Amino acid sequence: MSDPRTVTVTGHGTGTVVPDSAAVRVAVVHRAGGVADALAGVSAAAEQVVGIARDCDLVAGSTGINVWPWHDHQGKASGFEARHSLAVRCDSVEEAGSLLSALAEGVGDALVLEGVSLDVRDPSDARTAATEAAYDDARAHAAHLAALAGATLGEVLALADTATAGGPAPVALAASGRGAALEPGETVVHSSVTVTWTLA
Repeated sequence: MSDPRTVTVTGHGTGTVVPDSAAVRVAVVHRAGGVADALAGVSAAAEQVVGIARDCDLVAGSTGINVWPWHDHQGKASGFEARHSLAVRCDSVEEAGSLLSALAEGVGDALVLEGVSLDVRDPSDARTAATEAAYDDARAHAAHLAALAGATLGEVLALADTATAGGPAPVALAASGRGAALEPGETVVHSSVTVTWTLA
């Protein structure tokens, strides 16, 4: 008995979801004539960050400490610069904006904003929507190919799918009298579904 005729098609679909949490990465910097003074100064600033985060019911964790010789614009050695990087996980985008405002006010010019990444705690709804859209796309294309061959789609013989989050959600950081405001935008989840049908 000969093998049945088949058609294999890959469909593509997307789903969108609004980020609902954030990771704030900041650093504090201090320059001094000696290594010990540079470290002491940056440690004091880091303690401010930790304290402000605690006041917001958040936890700040160190991600790195560096000290290196500092040179002025003429290339002359002028002491040392210490940098202490920290990360804070926020349960909402609004919470991240409030934290940034509090840090800017409390730490001042010693603060460096290294970045804010927005995340989605539960992307399952967007993943489901993307997969369903990808399957519909695959079926429509397969039905068209089958019609061109004078056939119709039969049963599904094989099915495989992948879903991946898109690039980082766009983040707009605006400074105003009220502090920092974050606009979460949307994160796109992509899905590809490869389906094999028999041809009837």
